[in-house]
Amino acid sequence: MIQYALFTNAGGREINEDAIGAFKSGDNHCFVLCDGLGGHGMGDIASNLVKDVFEDQFYKTDDMVNFLGQTFVVAQQILMMEQKEQRATQKMKTTCVSVVTDGKNAYIGYIGDSRAYDFKHNKVKTRTLDHSIPQMLVLSRDIKESEIRNHPQRNMVLRVLGIEWDDAMYDLMEPLPLRKCQAFLLCSDGFWELIEESVMCDLLKKSSSPDEWINRMVEVIRQNGIGKNMDNFSAIAVWNVK
Repeated sequence: MIQYALFTNAGGREINEDAIGAFKSGDNHCFVLCDGLGGHGMGDIASNLVKDVFEDQFYKTDDMVNFLGQTFVVAQQILMMEQKEQRATQKMKTTCVSVVTDGKNAYIGYIGDSRAYDFKHNKVKTRTLDHSIPQMLVLSRDIKESEIRNHPQRNMVLRVLGIEWDDAMYDLMEPLPLRKCQAFLLCSDGFWELIEESVMCDLLKKSSSPDEWINRMVEVIRQNGIGKNMDNFSAIAVWNVK
């Protein structure tokens, strides 16, 4: 059985450019989180548009195996058309991460630096790899994983929805058997930048529900964000209750 909780907050910004959604149809679930690029403008429009595309496409199909790949393509096409209609081709860009389940497996797809974590036995089993310069530096062993959060080029995202593609820029992870998954966390960079993975795991162990887990994490983030110009921060906590 799937249980979940959602959270979003503008942080220290005037506009919340994050958009989150959770949708259910029978045994199928779709969770999606988008973080609009504020520096380009109209990020809130882009993130909400993509979230709505995921919702619309989810209720049109029962094929969760191919859903993510198809929906990222549709979302990109619709966003690019909307840019042209609004004469905003240099604006309206967003990250996107999604987890969908069909009762047997979980499927994860993403673009940008919004993350999805997979937990088992109160530990991080895997996470998506950011499409960002610091993540590339980690992969090339030029910096350590722990240096991503405070890297001077932290906000330089290499792939997003809303830029011209020669080839598809989203990534899809291998399907994960739900029986081997304890929990998932989808979150924007404004969320994960202010909480270490070890703390996520510790709070997961102490929590009795997705709501409690996400509220505990938010407390830590608010404390760590004191004195900083906090970004929008959003998350979706998903539990696979056996």
